[in-house]
Amino acid sequence: NKMFSASCITAFSLCVSPFPPEYIVAFTGYFSAKARSLYISSALRNAGNGALEWHIVPRENPASDFPSDFELVHIRQASPSSLLTLEDHPYIKRVTPQRKVFRTLKYVPSPEPAAPCNTTRWTQKWQSWQSSRPLRRTSLSLGSGFWHATGRHSSRRLLRAIPRHVAQILQADVLWQMGHTGSGVKVAVFDTGLSERHPHFKNVKERTNWTNEKTLDDGLGHGTFVAGVIASMRECQGFAPDSELHIFRVFTNNQVNTCLQPRNSCLIPLSSFCSCVVIMVSAIGNDGPLYGTLNNPADQMDVIGVGGIDFEDNIARFSSRGMTTWELPGGYGRVKPDIVTYGSGVRGSGMKEGCRSLSGTSVASPVVAGAVTLLASTVLNRELVNPASMKQALIASARRLPGVNMFEQGHGKLDLIRAYQILNSYRPQASLSPSYIDLTECPYMWPYCSQPIYYGGMPTIVNVTILNGMGVTGRIVDKPIWQPYLPQNGDHIDVAVSYSPVLWPWAGYLAVSISVAKKAASWEGIAQGHVMVTVASPAENDSEVGGELTSTVKLPIKVKIVPTPPRSKRVLWDQYHNLRYPPGYFPRDNLRMKNDPLDWNGDHIHTNFRDMYQHLRSMGYFVEVLGAPITCFDASQYGTLLMVDSEEEYFPEEITKLRRDIDNGLSLIIFSDWYNTSVMRKVKFYDENTRQWWMPDTGGANVPALNDLISVWGMAFSDGLYEGDFTMADHDMYYASGCSIARFPEDGIVIAKNLKDQGLEVLKQETAVVEGVPILGLYQTPSDGGGRIALYGDSNCIDDSHRQKDCFWLLDALLQYTSYSMTPPSLSHSHSRVAPPTGTERPLPQRLEGNHLYRYSKVLEAHLGDPKPRPLPACPHLSWAKPQPLNETAPSNLWKHQKLLSVDLDKVALPNVRPYRPQVRPLSPGESGAWDIPGGIMPGRYNQEVGQTIPVFAFLGAMVVLSFFVVQLTKAKSKPKRRKPRVKRPTYLQQQQQTTGKNPTV
Repeated sequence: NKMFSASCITAFSLCVSPFPPEYIVAFTGYFSAKARSLYISSALRNAGNGALEWHIVPRENPASDFPSDFELVHIRQASPSSLLTLEDHPYIKRVTPQRKVFRTLKYVPSPEPAAPCNTTRWTQKWQSWQSSRPLRRTSLSLGSGFWHATGRHSSRRLLRAIPRHVAQILQADVLWQMGHTGSGVKVAVFDTGLSERHPHFKNVKERTNWTNEKTLDDGLGHGTFVAGVIASMRECQGFAPDSELHIFRVFTNNQVNTCLQPRNSCLIPLSSFCSCVVIMVSAIGNDGPLYGTLNNPADQMDVIGVGGIDFEDNIARFSSRGMTTWELPGGYGRVKPDIVTYGSGVRGSGMKEGCRSLSGTSVASPVVAGAVTLLASTVLNRELVNPASMKQALIASARRLPGVNMFEQGHGKLDLIRAYQILNSYRPQASLSPSYIDLTECPYMWPYCSQPIYYGGMPTIVNVTILNGMGVTGRIVDKPIWQPYLPQNGDHIDVAVSYSPVLWPWAGYLAVSISVAKKAASWEGIAQGHVMVTVASPAENDSEVGGELTSTVKLPIKVKIVPTPPRSKRVLWDQYHNLRYPPGYFPRDNLRMKNDPLDWNGDHIHTNFRDMYQHLRSMGYFVEVLGAPITCFDASQYGTLLMVDSEEEYFPEEITKLRRDIDNGLSLIIFSDWYNTSVMRKVKFYDENTRQWWMPDTGGANVPALNDLISVWGMAFSDGLYEGDFTMADHDMYYASGCSIARFPEDGIVIAKNLKDQGLEVLKQETAVVEGVPILGLYQTPSDGGGRIALYGDSNCIDDSHRQKDCFWLLDALLQYTSYSMTPPSLSHSHSRVAPPTGTERPLPQRLEGNHLYRYSKVLEAHLGDPKPRPLPACPHLSWAKPQPLNETAPSNLWKHQKLLSVDLDKVALPNVRPYRPQVRPLSPGESGAWDIPGGIMPGRYNQEVGQTIPVFAFLGAMVVLSFFVVQLTKAKSKPKRRKPRVKRPTYLQQQQQTTGKNPTV
């Protein structure tokens, strides 16, 4: 509506205009272009219309080469008799005038002031507009041109008003017609159970109850839905109706997973799964759109993690985002999800009967599980199917969604048919995920592409997953080889590689660290090369050479290099002192969020601080990540060290080194959070899954440790806990469970605000307002050329997790102060400025007695019940690979489609399909109009993908139409003619019948 600033009322005007010279001639079946032309010519000529001017309007599209059931004919000065003559032809069904529909944007000017588009007036005017098409679409079923399209503009897609199920949408019926229905594949469903006599399932082999409730039935409907998407044979058609279902009830009706409880043992009875090769498919979680929210086990290398999209190929808002966080802080998260598919508004089996629609990644995961089951049943040599090969097929065949980064979509959208093509041409091999590193490709390679690299910067770490389809175990032969392309300036970058000593099970890691060579300190441009990796696995057949299978893969690398930016523009983010997930109980920074008690997003600039990172980049700052102790970086390279929401302790050597760095010009910004031992005891909770009480091991931040760090400057945070709205420098702000400043140097700047005492509210359910709570402090250290320090007591305003009002403006102001020594006048002259507190009123916060932080800490270790610091670890040392330069030109496109080495999709075609469809019968009344499919094979319309599957499907369609056409001709002989007199059959048809004695066919 930005085109019409005067009014928000817009509509589409429809105009239908007839074109009398053009007529649509519909035939009774599918005929070739030559046959259609002969039929029309014969009908018009034998009716005495030989002098009539007419011609067939040509079709300028690839489909014109295939049989069709209509033709567009231009007839000049057509008479009613000539049209009736056409309709009397035995193979012409009807003749209708051609009409064209014009849609134009209709603008209704409004003399009144523009009103919001969600007002009642807008709604009434919108509803009063009449159209031949309904505005409200409750059910859309679209051809494969839509379902497999990766464009973002759904208005340009072809719509069909035929209800479809997700299995048909993904073209499972193509594989059904080949006779593949999941037979011989066992599926274990760990969910809420399944009723014994549910009408949708015919092959339930076992039902096991692992809960403390004495029932095997599903009391919620989720387990039934999941099983239905995989294997329903009626109504809400599943992917693999002939697969064997093994139902394990692990969730109670209260959604408690009793397998996590102590003393409970939930073991898969592997005797039920003969091959003992288990492919795990798991939902990534419904905590989107926040980044770093992947759930376990979907974040594991050997598990297929599935995200959700809607039916317009948009990433579902609820779908969790990557990266994985358990590699932090020393490394970097991996690409997850692995794949995405439909998870919004998907239809599946109801709890007792019928169908229902659900949304969530736990809906998308059974879609992939059903697809995997169906795919496994198509492979003749089942020994080739394993977790790695299946994952390779899925990600290599996935269709990438445009405008979506890899931490949202993984490798793209599930494509069942392309995955089938790959699996049936598969040879055991290794592959990489991602298959290339392009730090210039945005938005897919975000966040890598969001910032160029430069000499002196922290190495960029890309954590690549190695998938080993050759066996459950493997190894990397020798060492990976770095080969820079000299024509593409590959010698301007240094590469270090670390990798799994053993690839097990089915997977391993390849961590690639990329840095800029010294000779490129002032250079700008693109540099390229590749890493060569050879993987070996024991061969099952000892006759193989060396008793091993080997596979060599290339990892292309492309980076953008810029000259080293000035110190003032470089910000170093302290990741080392943010504790990683999954650890103990670290409570949320915002205590109002009672339904989400854990702080588990990794506290990384590319997870829950993503928006802050994007803002800093837009302001021209270069942000680097410190994944090692403070003793391991050169402070002279950076303007500001940024510490946000730190939970970790500090080595004594770190405290000493930071003081020296700040004396020499490094500046420090700290965003703290609450820490109160009484509140920590109050917010303990009982976990129904583990049947245990969880006590916090720290507060929102580790304030006692921060106080140790900054005490040398006479600074400290308090154990106060405050909340409230206020205004600072004309900006609306919200303080969400923050602490206050207890001590600050007397020559510093301190800003105070009136806030609620949230600690009192938590402990005693009483409300009180505290006046003059010091929340912000600015300080210039006294040493010559010394740095500056800024403290703020709450991190929620820059944290994406539960941010209500951002304070990016405040971060900008603090960076102006720390990097350029420019004190913001709005703060230094604020009416809220108060005298710095001395900290004599109340004691500083002490560590919670009996906490177990040492269990998860990189700094502390247990020592006779009183944890003490560990020895300071050595700083990470990268062993740069010795380059083996190539005088070759780098490939122009690092990504085409992620193909496996042994598979060229352009040369893999679908095999011939049996030219008949399975017989079906209607169910008896009361069965919801379902269909009982013999053998579990599902009826369904073919989905055709333009440009790739049209020739195959045209052949299949022709065979089906041929059978139908012959039957119809036989029936037509016994029916009376529709109109008298009828024209004689064309001469060439009569001659053909006399010579062959058969009806004509095409």
